[in-house]
Amino acid sequence: MKKTLILSAVIGLAVACSAPKKEQPFNMGYTKANFEKEVNGKQTTLFTLKNDSGIIVTLTNYGAKIVSIFAPDKNDSLKDVVLGYTNIDQYISGEAGFGAIVGPYANRIAGGQFEIDGQVYQLPVNNHQACLHSGPDSFYRQVWDAKEIQTADGPAVEMSLDSPDGQWGFPGNKHVVVTYTLTKDNGLKIDYRATTDKACYFNLTNHVYFNLKGEGNGDILDHVLVIDANYSTAVADSQLIPTGEIADIRGTAMDFTTPHTIGERIEDPMPQLRMGGGYDHNYILNKDQNGSEMTFCASLYEPQSGRFMECFTTEPAVQLYTGNFLKGNIIGKSGKPYNYRNGICLETQHYPDSPHHKNFPNTLLAPGDTLKSTTIYKFSVK
Repeated sequence: MKKTLILSAVIGLAVACSAPKKEQPFNMGYTKANFEKEVNGKQTTLFTLKNDSGIIVTLTNYGAKIVSIFAPDKNDSLKDVVLGYTNIDQYISGEAGFGAIVGPYANRIAGGQFEIDGQVYQLPVNNHQACLHSGPDSFYRQVWDAKEIQTADGPAVEMSLDSPDGQWGFPGNKHVVVTYTLTKDNGLKIDYRATTDKACYFNLTNHVYFNLKGEGNGDILDHVLVIDANYSTAVADSQLIPTGEIADIRGTAMDFTTPHTIGERIEDPMPQLRMGGGYDHNYILNKDQNGSEMTFCASLYEPQSGRFMECFTTEPAVQLYTGNFLKGNIIGKSGKPYNYRNGICLETQHYPDSPHHKNFPNTLLAPGDTLKSTTIYKFSVK
């Protein structure tokens, strides 16, 4: 009897040791409930996308924002690599750009106005004498309609927004659809679609800030950057309005056609760089500027973690911004302040101030036409 009891205990121990461990839910530091609120009569919420490789992406329909991208490092440790907040109230009262869809027109429009068929349209002036990112409200402070869908490429969230004629001064009843898809090969694919019933200038982008060390873990000066661009749109002064000149940047401190750390030349006395207070420039990609081919745009490597991100886009250009105006007054998701140059943006786009420069690629969307654009941020480890 005693032997039987001992044998049963041993068998029970063996079964317990061999039983699969219950997978613990990943602690993101916030929950869906933190993002549920009625704003201007519409409900905000949080969506979570996961794939088999361990990437986790969270999104909110407030501003169609990327809240988090949890990506593994070389030791398979997941960290959130984008800047942002842990609840909807902070997104409403805080920095509008974190992870947001920007539109109808991203970047700057000189004088806060443009003309179409002889009619002048006045826009908000919120950056010196320019309209920046369509003004202080724009798409990034709107509640989008959103639904989860399944695509051939992976799980996705489709978000849509209707912007009425004259909103923020932009003509036309505008319908915009942005679809975020987490692909099987660890890409976050962003598909943009837009239509209008009156001609309107459009330039859509996402203003996500990356730090591949993990958000709140210091500056991005050690990140190794490559951008496939030989030229940039020159700016006139610190207001960063393009002059119309297409400047050859090869061999200068702005040249990232070969790998350089961001901090290596950011304090270079080059006038264009000093005007931006660091990198805050539109890079013209080495591709057909009037085509829609998906091509390599840029890559970012953080040697400490081994995280590697590639950017591919159908857009003709990308705005490189190195967090030059982060001041430490914003407390991020990890409870740490976002200090000077603690994030980097790679905003795929058309050129700033295109309505005033006929030599820039066209951004005027006509009734009956559909704007179509795609950008992919793909994550791996080196």
